[in-house]
Formats: sequence, C-alpha cells, structure tokens
Amino acid sequence: MSISERAAAVRPSEFSTSLQRGLAILAAFTPERPLLGVSDIASQLGMTRSTAHRYISTLEAMRYLVQDRLSRKYRLGVRVLDLGLAVLNSMELRDVARPFMEELCERSGNTVNMAVLDGGEIVYVERVRSRSGIDLHLFVGSRLPAYCTSMGKVLLAYLGPSELEAALEGVRLEPKGPRTITSRQELLENLETVRRLGVAINDEELARGLRSIAAPVYGQTGAVVAAVNMAVHATAHTFEDVMDQLAPMLVEATSQISAHLGFRGRRQAQSEPTSFAVIP
Repeated sequence: MSISERAAAVRPSEFSTSLQRGLAILAAFTPERPLLGVSDIASQLGMTRSTAHRYISTLEAMRYLVQDRLSRKYRLGVRVLDLGLAVLNSMELRDVARPFMEELCERSGNTVNMAVLDGGEIVYVERVRSRSGIDLHLFVGSRLPAYCTSMGKVLLAYLGPSELEAALEGVRLEPKGPRTITSRQELLENLETVRRLGVAINDEELARGLRSIAAPVYGQTGAVVAAVNMAVHATAHTFEDVMDQLAPMLVEATSQISAHLGFRGRRQAQSEPTSFAVIP
C-alpha cells in the first residue's frame, strides 16, 4: 500500500493534514534533487507558495531543513539524520555492507569503519573491530570533523559546489594532528585529488601516529552514500604500504558494497588508486 493509499485509509477524525504536508515536503528531497526552492516544493506538492513557505519556515526552525547560503534553496537538515540514526539497525546500507566489511577486516587485520556525512562532520554508522589493529574507541554514532579524516574527505570530495560550500560553512580548520590541513585552498586541492583518484589518505591529520585510507560507496543513483576506511599505525605502515597493500582490498570491498546497493556505473576515479602518492 502506498503512502497516499494509507493516508486515504485513515478516518477523517484521525488524519492530520498539517503533519501530512510537513512529511510530504521532507519526502520531496531526493538524491537527484537535494536542493529545492519554495516554488519547487509548492509546484511539486500542489500548494500555494505562501502555504509552502509557512511549512518550510517551520521545518527550518526545527532544523529539519537548512537554507543553502548561495542558492537560497533548501536541503535536508541535521534533524532528519537524527531520525535516521534511530533506525540504523534496520538500515539497508548497514545490512549490505556488514559482510564485506567483516571480510575486509579478516583479510587486512585492521578495524573497518563506515560513515556518512552530516554537515561538516562524519557520523559512524558501522564498525567491524579488529583484535590487533588500531582502535580509537569510537562507536556507531560517534562524530568527527570531516576535513581531517579520510572518510570525511571522501564524502566532501563528491559534493556539488554549493553543497560543499554549505558543509564547510563555519568550519574552522583547526590542527588536530601534526599534519592537519588548515588552509582552505589546500583542502580544496586535496579534495580534487581524492576525486581524481577515488581514494583519500589521512596522514596523521587527525592524530599523531595514525594513518587511514577511505573509499566511497555508491548508491543506485550513482551518488556517494557513505565511505569506508581502515586505520593503521603510522609506525607500522608506511605510506607506500597503505597504497600498495590496503588500497586494492579497500576498493574491492567498496565496489562490492556499491554493486549490492544497485550501483551499475564505474567508480569516479581517473586513475588507479595505487598511483595515489602525493597527498600531504
């Protein structure tokens, strides 16, 4: 039964038109149309512009919607993600990814993580912990700054220009580790390299002695829906070790996850990950 059919089945005395309209506005945002204006929403849902604006203003005040500074259109806000986190255990992404993450952990001997982007932060949505690998005492729901993490750089790299601007708005590029990128221009150049090669390296940017490598996970529409990484001790794994030994295994795992999510395209990298050798 569709949403509209279920709505029609509810007795008039129990049906809330206001709630239905608010939820319909949230449902109007899709991976193909992440930014919508008031007129877009009014036209799509058959509302007057003034009615749509009233509902949008309420949702914005409650942080379910956020206005994009450049386009003045709206995108889904942090509160929508909070609702999603409440049902993570039944989330298809985790169900699909878990077996491949477990296999990658077994093959590499390293803890494997998966995260999604929330504004300027990443949120851990799945972890497979290794008995012998590095462990930062993180857990599902943990948050870290995106700019100084390998998964964060992957997720930032595949945003559109206005979405990237919004994600970095108000973010201070403060030093976290000895090699943290603190220049916005350097970060943008780094993200361009990530897009070109399809993987991101964190080389002691989050913490001293920590290296990690991350790759994107694509959904059915071709959008990047998550990132997966492995973290290692810098003293035990050189930069070359990470690229030569870990990158191929990681890319194989994320490609399999993407395929099982329905992705049928090609990874958005212009060269092989093993050529990735100059990220600072």
